[in-house]
Amino acid sequence: MKIRCSALMLRATLAASAALICLFFVPSSTAIAQRLPETVRPHHYSLTLTPDLKAATFSGVESIDLTLADPADHITLNAAEIAFQSVTINNNEHLQTATISLDQEKEQATFTFREPLTAGKATLAIHYTGILNNELRGFYLSKTAKRNYAVTQFESTDARRAYPSFDEPAFKATYDVSLVIDSGDTGISNGPIISDVPGPGEGKHTLTFLTTPKMSTYLVAFLVGDFQCTSGESDGVAIRACSTPDKVALTPYAVDVAKYVLHYYDTYFGIPYPLKKLDLIALPDFEAGAMENFGAITYRETDMLIDPKTASIGAKKEVALVVAHEMAHQWFGDLVTMKWWDNIWLNEGFATWMENKPVAAMHPEWNIDQAVASDEEGTLNLDAQPTTRAIRAKADTREEIEQMFDGISYGKASDVLLAVENYLGPETFRKGVHAYLSAHLYSNATAEDFWNAQTATSHKPVDKIMESLVAQPGEPLLTFGEPANGSVSVSQKRFFLSPSIQPDPAQKWTIPVCIKTGTDKQDCHVLTPADSSLTTPGVALFFANAGGKGYYRSAYPPSVYAALVANAETDLSPAERISLVGDEWAQVRANKATAGDFLNLVSALKADSSAEVMDDALVGVNSTYQRIAATPEEHAALSAWIRQTFAPEYAKLGDPSAGDSPNTTELRARLFSILGNYGKDPAVLAQAHEIADKYLANPSSVDPTLGQTALAIAARNGDAALFDKLQQVYETSTNPEFQEGALRLLAQFEDPALVQRSLDYAASNKVRNQDALIQYAIGLRVDANRDQTWKYVKSHWETVRTLLTPELGGYLVGSAGSFCSAEARDDVNAFFTAHKVPSADRTLRHSIESINGCIELRALQEPNLQRWIAEQPKP
Repeated sequence: MKIRCSALMLRATLAASAALICLFFVPSSTAIAQRLPETVRPHHYSLTLTPDLKAATFSGVESIDLTLADPADHITLNAAEIAFQSVTINNNEHLQTATISLDQEKEQATFTFREPLTAGKATLAIHYTGILNNELRGFYLSKTAKRNYAVTQFESTDARRAYPSFDEPAFKATYDVSLVIDSGDTGISNGPIISDVPGPGEGKHTLTFLTTPKMSTYLVAFLVGDFQCTSGESDGVAIRACSTPDKVALTPYAVDVAKYVLHYYDTYFGIPYPLKKLDLIALPDFEAGAMENFGAITYRETDMLIDPKTASIGAKKEVALVVAHEMAHQWFGDLVTMKWWDNIWLNEGFATWMENKPVAAMHPEWNIDQAVASDEEGTLNLDAQPTTRAIRAKADTREEIEQMFDGISYGKASDVLLAVENYLGPETFRKGVHAYLSAHLYSNATAEDFWNAQTATSHKPVDKIMESLVAQPGEPLLTFGEPANGSVSVSQKRFFLSPSIQPDPAQKWTIPVCIKTGTDKQDCHVLTPADSSLTTPGVALFFANAGGKGYYRSAYPPSVYAALVANAETDLSPAERISLVGDEWAQVRANKATAGDFLNLVSALKADSSAEVMDDALVGVNSTYQRIAATPEEHAALSAWIRQTFAPEYAKLGDPSAGDSPNTTELRARLFSILGNYGKDPAVLAQAHEIADKYLANPSSVDPTLGQTALAIAARNGDAALFDKLQQVYETSTNPEFQEGALRLLAQFEDPALVQRSLDYAASNKVRNQDALIQYAIGLRVDANRDQTWKYVKSHWETVRTLLTPELGGYLVGSAGSFCSAEARDDVNAFFTAHKVPSADRTLRHSIESINGCIELRALQEPNLQRWIAEQPKP
C-alpha cells in the first residue's frame, strides 16, 4: 500500500508541512485483532459474490477447503459486518450444520458442531450477506455523478468485511472468484476472466476468474462497474490500465510505465512475474495512494491518471513511482509475504527502496538518486523526534497493526536497505535479494530470513548491521575528529532534534560508514559500538557519508566543515550536498548550530544547479521563516534576504523553453515559489498572476510545472474571482491532477472571507470523503489561515466529525501540530482529549511534540536569527 504526501496533500507550496503530516500519521482503530489458532489452516477459497450497487448490499456463497491439525468441535475465523445465513461443513464425507456465534469486538465468528470434527481435510460452505459501505474499506461503494461502483480495499484486516476468512497474512490460500453482476458491467479480480455466461436471472451475467496462486487474504480484490481500459504487454504478460469511462484517455501513461517496470523487475529479481495479467485500476474514491492486490492493483486517481502533455514533472514522477512501488509489491509482499504485521517493513520498506530503480533507469534525467537523498532527510528528522519506534515493533491489535503503516516502515526501512546495498555493492545485494525471494516463493518470511540470506550471500556481517538498525528506534549521530595519519576519531550517540532530551549513552549501533575517496568512489567500514576510530584514506576533503546513503547524522570539526562548505559545489555530488544541508539544519534544530549558520550555508549554495539540493535548502529557509521568525520585522528582513539572494539566480534561468531539462524546469519553479511565497517579490507576484491566468485558460500554453507553482502563489494572494475559477475546475474537470490541484488551492486563499468559503465547501457534498479532512489539514498548515481554521473545526465539530473515515482523522490531528505556542498546544490537547478521533491517539502525541519542538526552536534560535539579521548588509 502506498500513502504519499503528494497524492494526499498539496504538491508544491506547502511541501515541508505536508511531509510532516504524512510522517506523523499513524492510523489506528479501536477494534481488537485477536490472533487465530494455527490448528486450522485454509488451502483454497471459492467465492461467488453478487453485489447490488443500488441497494449497497451484496450476497456471498463461499466454500473453504481446510485442514484441521487436531480433532475439534469448533472453528473460528474472521468476519465483520457479515450476516450469516447458513454454515455447513463436510468432514470425511460427514455433513454437519454449524451453530454460529459472533464476537464483534474481536471481529470473529465461531462455528460450533454437534459432533467433533476429525483431524484432516474438511470443507466449509457458507452463505452470507454484507453491506457495500461508505468507509473506503472492505467491499465498499465508490461513486461518480453518474453511477456507483463496488470496489475493495482489504489491507490490513478488512477482507473479513467481504468474505469470512482466516484473515491473517500467514494463512495463504488459492482463490476461485466469480462475480454475478449487471449485464452492462464488467468485473476485475486477481486473475483473468476465463468464463462469461448469462444469468442467473434476467439482466445478469457471471464472470469467473482464473484460480489464483497462493496468497494472503488482504491481497484479494474484486471490482465491479463500467471500467474501460488501455492495454499493453511486457514479457508475455497482459497489462491494462483501467478507469471510469470519462478518464480512460488518461490511462496510457501508466501502461507505458508498467511495461517498462515489469521487464525491469523480471530481470532484476531473476524471477518472472508469476501471473498471466496485471491490471492497474484507478478508483474515484480511495483512501490511500494505491494498493498492491496481486494482479489487480488499485489506485487513487491522482496516482495513476495523467495527461503527459499537460502534467507537471512532479506529477509524472509521482505516477511512475507509485506504479513502480505497487509493482514491486508483486514480489515483495504478494509472492513473498511477511509472516505477521510486525515485519510490514519487509513489504513497504522494500517497495519504497525498489520503486526508485526502474524509474531512475527509465528516466535518468529525473535525478531520482537526488530525490532519494532528499527523502532520507525527512526520514532522519522523523526518527529523531522524541517519540519514534523501531522498524520492527509489536503489532497484535488492529490499532497496533495500522500504526505500522508510517514513515518508519516506509522511509527508514527503505533507507536502511539503501545503506546496506551501498556497503555490499548493488550486484552482491541483488543476489541476496534473489536468494531470499527464491527461498520463500508463495510463502511467508521474517526479517531474519532476509538478513540471513544477505549474510550468506555476501559473507559480511549484514545480520549484525540490520538487526542493529531494525531492532532499535532512533538514529546515531557520528561525531568525527580531524583526520590524521590515516585515522579519524569517531564517537556515536543517539541523535534527537530536541536539545532538551539526553540520549541513553548505552544505545549504539553497528553500521556501515562510507568515506568519500573521489567521484563515485568510497571506502566503507563497519563501525561497531566498541570502535572509537576508523581508518581513513588520504583525501584532501573529508566527507564521511559518500553518496549520502548512510543512515546517520554527521558532525565535523569547524575546519573540516568549513572546507566542505567551501568545496561543496565542486567536490560533493548533489546527493552529498543534500546530506550536508540536512545535517546542518538538524544541528540548528538541536541547538548545535545557529539559524544564521544555516542561512550562510544556503547563501553558499544559492547558485546550486540541482533542483533537489535547492529544494532541501529552501525547506530550511521556509522553516526559519515560519517557525523561528516571530515578528513582522523579522519576516520582512528574511523576505528581503530571499529576494537579494535568489532573484538573480531566478533571472539567470530565463523564461521556460522547450529545450529545458526537467532539472532546470523544477529549479525555476522552486526559486519562483520561494520568491513569491516568502520573498514577497513584487515582480514575481505580478508574473504569477499573469502565468496563472494563462494556465487556467489553456494548461498547454505554459510550462505545467511553472504554471502550477504560479497558480499556488496567485491563490495565496487571490480574490473571489480566482476562487470561483478554481472551484469550477474542481467540479467540472475530468483530469484528476487539475481537479485535486484546484481543490487543494482553495484551502490556501488567505482572504478571511474566502477562507470561510473554503471551510464550508469542504463539508459540502461537493467534496469527497477522501478529500474533505485534507482541506482542513491544509488550512491548519497555512500560517495566515491557521487560527481561523482551528476555530472553525472546533465550532463545527459535529459536522467535521461526520467526515472522519477510519484513517483520515489522523491527518487533521497531525496538522494541529503546526501551532507554535503553549496556549495553542494546551488548547489542541484539551480539545482532542475531549473529542477523541478514533484513529489519532498516537498522532496527537506527535502533534503536541511538534508544537513543543517549535516553541523550543523559536526560544533558542530567534535571538540568533536577530543577530544574523543585524549583521546583514543593508540593501
